[in-house]
Amino acid sequence: MRGRRAFLVGLAGGSAAVLLSFAFRLLLGVTYLPEMAAQTLFSLTPGFLESRAVETLGPLAKESAFVGASVLLALILGAIPYLVERVGRMPEGPVPRFALFLLLPYAVMLLPGLVFIQVAQVSTQPSSLAALAMSLVPPSLLYGASTGYLLKVYPLTAPILTPRRARRREFERRRRFFMKTTVGAAAAAAILYFGLGLLFSKQTSQGSAAEADQILAAGVTPNSKFYRVDVNVIPPTVDSTTWTLKLHGLVTNPMSLTYDQLTALPSVQEYATLQCVSNQVGGDLMSTALWKGISLRDLLTRAGVQPDAGYVVFRCYDGYDVGIPLDRAMMPGSILAYQMNGENLPVEHGFPLRAIVPGLYGMMNAKWITEIEVVGGVYEGFWQRRGWTNIAKYQTAAILLSPGDSLLRDKFPVAPSFTNGPDGSTPIVGVAFAGDRGISKVEVSTDSGTSWQNASLVDPLSNYTWVFWKLEWNPPAAGSYKIMVRATDGQGKVQVSTMTDPFPNGATGYHVVDFRVDAPTG
Repeated sequence: MRGRRAFLVGLAGGSAAVLLSFAFRLLLGVTYLPEMAAQTLFSLTPGFLESRAVETLGPLAKESAFVGASVLLALILGAIPYLVERVGRMPEGPVPRFALFLLLPYAVMLLPGLVFIQVAQVSTQPSSLAALAMSLVPPSLLYGASTGYLLKVYPLTAPILTPRRARRREFERRRRFFMKTTVGAAAAAAILYFGLGLLFSKQTSQGSAAEADQILAAGVTPNSKFYRVDVNVIPPTVDSTTWTLKLHGLVTNPMSLTYDQLTALPSVQEYATLQCVSNQVGGDLMSTALWKGISLRDLLTRAGVQPDAGYVVFRCYDGYDVGIPLDRAMMPGSILAYQMNGENLPVEHGFPLRAIVPGLYGMMNAKWITEIEVVGGVYEGFWQRRGWTNIAKYQTAAILLSPGDSLLRDKFPVAPSFTNGPDGSTPIVGVAFAGDRGISKVEVSTDSGTSWQNASLVDPLSNYTWVFWKLEWNPPAAGSYKIMVRATDGQGKVQVSTMTDPFPNGATGYHVVDFRVDAPTG
């Protein structure tokens, strides 16, 4: 009984400490140990396992690790009084207990935190011993105070009383303890629930319905619907007033620019589509926006790239890093963006600065950039060191939006062109994308690939965006149809028909939809 009570006391104090630390993370942006643990797990996960986790759980993969690490920390802290009671004598009095349960949890949290700093190559905040040490003081103080208090009110050694009085006193202690821990647990659960809701709801920016409709009508994805995949559970918050962009390496004129200096440079705008390398065939990890920023080529030219340069490396506030070939960086379409769809970059999409590199998967389009280094040889970034492709050119793909229940369709309106034609025909519509190679042709088959018909293409917003396509179809008879689609890029190469998983080069294969026609329309 004493061991169980000691654990419950420790769990109450541990839950309070975790919640306080989580609140500080939300409000002040300080280091949060479970987040560091989740980041360490992500950094050690091989690429093929990460791809499988994203395929199975989507965004919940990272969120589950985050929540699980928070619960695990509360349980570990809960075990401290139990272990103290088992291996030694519990100190008497509130002051000795406060001191003991201040130092023990502090050490228990500090030591793994130091390991996380050394092992993890990505962290949500700048990792340093001083930052970690300071962030653990408030939760340790709360743990020591709450645990010391509870152990004083509910001592582990029963007082010397008459048997009847002892039983009555013990019953009263248990009743009060049960009520207080129940109320505390309910409060902790409520705070955690609403806190996590606040946390993850903040990961998308909000806009009016009218604005969203206007953007969708232009073939652009609203910021609130734009896909997000990165190594963070909580997107890092960067103060633009203290942020600087450092450009160095194999350049003649290294430089450091503040946010105001950067945004004062001549700007460019372009429409560009991004797609995650983890996207499945027909998946929704794909979006288009109007980006505004500065030309990466102009900035590198201003810095004076040296002849032996080969790669341009982006390093980011969250510890992420990735490199792109110099020739890609010098392409006209490569920009450093600080606006997205007419607004400042949302926090979750890289504020204050991100890279837009047409033709390369989203993982090469770094967010929260703080440093650009020009290097000589081939550079392998965060995901490349885990097995993902370093070439990262988009696979040619065509996606069915209608008919079928495409996940990607949520990013588009049900426009008039999606409805049946005046002759009762059924429109087959979708998008196709091949990065900066463009799309020259889209073909649709309604008979499992036996025959193909050319779809009509809509002019894209730019050479770097997806292409809408449409085919008016008159089913010859009622029955079941297997509709599939394939695209040909601007260089004349037909997309790969073989179905492959995203890891390591991006998914390939035709998007196929089973469609039931109840009555012929032709």
